[in-house]
Amino acid sequence: MSTQKKRREPAARPIEKARRGIVSSSHLVSSRSPELSEFEFGLIIAWNAYSRWAVRCMAAAGLPDLAITDVNVLHHVNHRGRSKKLADLCLIQNVEDTHVISYSLKKLIALGAVRGERIGKEVLYSVTDEGRAVVERYREVRERCLVESMGPNSADNRDIGELANTLRRLSGQYDQAARAAASL
Repeated sequence: MSTQKKRREPAARPIEKARRGIVSSSHLVSSRSPELSEFEFGLIIAWNAYSRWAVRCMAAAGLPDLAITDVNVLHHVNHRGRSKKLADLCLIQNVEDTHVISYSLKKLIALGAVRGERIGKEVLYSVTDEGRAVVERYREVRERCLVESMGPNSADNRDIGELANTLRRLSGQYDQAARAAASL
């Protein structure tokens, strides 16, 4: 029995280091960065929670039956009140497949939230008055259901700011790793 226990210990060590949290991908734990698997699992959970929240918030604001990509596209088209090209919307959201964003734009145009205007060879997308009103209602629902639970000077806000910077930095590392994997 002690022989069996000794055989299992080396395989368990990276997992033990990461055991401070919940690691769902224990088969990917590396002794060089056991925290990475925990981070990836946390990212999956957070993305799904955020997606569910954003879709339900948009439904409460008046546009039900949108997918998370549609919600994000509407927010980005509305951002800063300037028209945007498809390529710009893909770039800002870090989406390689333009068809994904194009599909959302067609859906939002059909709903009357976005309009497209051809200028030369380009199409520029902007929100309609109806789209702007929905985004404003989304903001109100978000404020009431999510933001009010956080104090204006809370440690949560500082942590969220630091986390946002970390996520931006890590997205660059994942992008670089994706380029490296594509060349294998």
